[in-house]
Amino acid sequence: MADEQAVLNLANTWLRLDKDPKTRKEIQDMLDGNKTAELRDRLCERVAFGTAGLRAAMGAGFSRLNNVTITQASQGLCAYLAETLGLSKLQSMGVVVGYDARHNSTTFAHLTAAVFVSKGVPVYLFNRIVSTPTVPFTVVHVGAAAGVMVTASHNPKQDNGYKVYWSTGCQIISPHDKGIANQIDLNQEMWPVDDVLDSQTLRIKPNDLIRDRTDEMIDAYFNELRNRYVRHREANAESTVKFVYTAMHGVGYPFAVKAFEAFGLPPFIPVPEQIQPDPEFPTVTYPNPEEGRGALSLAIRTAEENGSTVILANDPDADRLAVAEKQSNGQWKIFTGNEIASLLGWWMFECYKQNFPQSDNSKLAIVASTVSSKFLKALAEKEGMRFDETLTGFKWMSNKTIELESEGYTVLFSFEEAIGFCIGNLVRDKDGVSAAGAFAEMTVQLARQQITLSGKLEQLYQRYGYFVTQNRYFLCYSQPTIKKMFDNIRSNGQYLQSVGRFPIRFIRDLTTGFDNEQPNNTAILPTSSSSQMITFTFENGGVITLRTSGTEPKIKYYSELKGSDEHQTKEELAAMVDAVIRELFRPEEYGLIPPSD
Repeated sequence: MADEQAVLNLANTWLRLDKDPKTRKEIQDMLDGNKTAELRDRLCERVAFGTAGLRAAMGAGFSRLNNVTITQASQGLCAYLAETLGLSKLQSMGVVVGYDARHNSTTFAHLTAAVFVSKGVPVYLFNRIVSTPTVPFTVVHVGAAAGVMVTASHNPKQDNGYKVYWSTGCQIISPHDKGIANQIDLNQEMWPVDDVLDSQTLRIKPNDLIRDRTDEMIDAYFNELRNRYVRHREANAESTVKFVYTAMHGVGYPFAVKAFEAFGLPPFIPVPEQIQPDPEFPTVTYPNPEEGRGALSLAIRTAEENGSTVILANDPDADRLAVAEKQSNGQWKIFTGNEIASLLGWWMFECYKQNFPQSDNSKLAIVASTVSSKFLKALAEKEGMRFDETLTGFKWMSNKTIELESEGYTVLFSFEEAIGFCIGNLVRDKDGVSAAGAFAEMTVQLARQQITLSGKLEQLYQRYGYFVTQNRYFLCYSQPTIKKMFDNIRSNGQYLQSVGRFPIRFIRDLTTGFDNEQPNNTAILPTSSSSQMITFTFENGGVITLRTSGTEPKIKYYSELKGSDEHQTKEELAAMVDAVIRELFRPEEYGLIPPSD
């Protein structure tokens, strides 16, 4: 722990670097009030740069996101790209910078652009807020060296983030994250940007190196979506299905409108209270449609008022998609990410076969994260396709897609259970905009056959098997507590042989690299000692994974069991999850907090 003088030195360094009166005052007030503990919290730990880029609360100090830390991150990224590619190549390729509607996002984007322009690097800077998928699409389309999206996705309003894409359009993976982090450490002093950035407004001055291709790139995205993935445009136009859509106070509304236009669908009904961007997210506790009924309550009310039977919801940066459907009994079913993926994955396969009836299924592929449902694996196996798993996160899935394409495969669909979906390779990341359009088209075509979404899901289960899932999380704000919990599970390598009445067949620990399903007990998937992830495969075929989140203070669990009878399978899985919570999570002992709903 840093002593008082070290903390004071860091505070003085901060005040020297920071030109923002608001954040300077935060630190100065702590100094004046001798609040050493608060200063230590703000200054002694730097916000960590990893494969997810940066994500943290906004505020003063090196542990928060602010003008100083965003500038330093941009300097590190610029230096790493120049070191890796050569400055002249970086200057010929340029970078893409986008931003969402959160507090400070526009400023952070302009600070980022200023850093690159100061080194003679062209910046494709959007002139307004955009969906996150627009950035990786643009990176590939213009041949940029990298892309930055300023967003914290569905995090609480006090957070923001800095998401980095490589020239492939994929999020960065190792070793790029470590190389960028190292260059951030080497580039702490502020680079001179007075010639390119207005010091009062913190907006880029007119400059030939700023390339505004906003409208062109958005048009290109939707043209490609329409030309490659729309299958029933004329029939879509005749639809009588009423969709309600919510942008969850984010950027999604104009993009969802264009998606419906691309698919030839009649306009949806927006949730009026949530359609305009608002960084305060005033109508929801958490701006995350994955949270379920609480986040979708206004959408359900709007649907009831308008006689709508299907709800589509994007998260605030429009890279995720949630779906709900009114059932015959009048209740609303909110589909899990796995259920949405089961439907969308089947639909992408169905559309491909309609377009290419003589195609070789063995050269088709589906990709999923390892904690996601194995339903599409069963579908792929039965239909003669390839199915690949990766670590959690689209950075892994998108790179796997590129690898498969290089081997001659066509990747139809990739997904993660956390309502993240990618149709084909339009974008090398999850994309809630194209997914919303494709899902709406599927819904319309099923409705023409008098089949509901729930009805189609039941048909698929009857053909490929019932896959019951139960995924939730506990909140934990103490890293030592999290470590203690997982250390106790590992028990110095003497792993459990059963949980409750359920015997364990295999254990895979991607923190330590242990996997007793593989030769020499060595895991095939990449391992990382900096995160916690253990998967238990039980004798009854059930799989339960425990892992920490990389962006939120959560310990998540993912569970799935396949069976022939839905009711019995649900009961069996519920008993398994109860045993895992009771014997492994031990929430009362560790002080874990269950989700509010």
